[in-house]
Amino acid sequence: MGRLDGKVAVVTGAARGQGAAEARLFAAEGAFVVLCDVRFDDARHVAGEIGDRAHALSLDVADETSWVAAVEQAVDRFERIDVLVNNAAIYRSGTPLVSTTLEDYRSLIEVNQIGVFLGMRAVAPVMTQHHAGSIVNVSSLAGMNGQPGAVGYVASKFAVRGMTKVAALELGPLGIRVNSIHPGVIDTPMIEGAVERFPTRRLPAQRVGQPEDVASLALFLASDESSFCTGAEFVIDGGHSAGIGLPL
Repeated sequence: MGRLDGKVAVVTGAARGQGAAEARLFAAEGAFVVLCDVRFDDARHVAGEIGDRAHALSLDVADETSWVAAVEQAVDRFERIDVLVNNAAIYRSGTPLVSTTLEDYRSLIEVNQIGVFLGMRAVAPVMTQHHAGSIVNVSSLAGMNGQPGAVGYVASKFAVRGMTKVAALELGPLGIRVNSIHPGVIDTPMIEGAVERFPTRRLPAQRVGQPEDVASLALFLASDESSFCTGAEFVIDGGHSAGIGLPL
């Protein structure tokens, strides 16, 4: 316990799934947590469950003014920001490239890619004041490999991976670390229905991931234990990317 004692962490998409699990774990490890989500009522409910160490804010990650307001409110309340977890995302699959509308493509880019860009840009000046900080960008296994029927999602998650490296290079001299997490199949509401169809027998781990699995990795990257980690990709997929598991 206490791996984040005294730190202030902002978590986006914190109303449910991985974001809620990260917020709960961070608070249990001593952090003050700002739960940000466009689903404000749900985020406020999770914050209420966590207790006095948590505060909920309404945030549309694709909106620049919303980010400015959220960061200002977080700093007004807690005086600093030490950790940002860019977790908010949307997912769509099942539509071939030639059938994907520009509107659908852009909506994924707006939330998954531009949301991460705006988040990093908004918190960096605050972290720079203390010459310290950790930004954790949640990408996906789809940011490492292609996925048929998900051109917008894959494009956005590859972009997160690349932006993470640029930010690590630029912000490292200012004391800020930036890393990306690449989850495989995780049992969250975002992919509800797909989890049951996934052939877990082909995974070395023999199961799909849980939000708490990703939260534990995010905790490591948020903490000082990962002080020599920046600009890196951390895959958490139960061995999915190791290859196709076949019977011996």
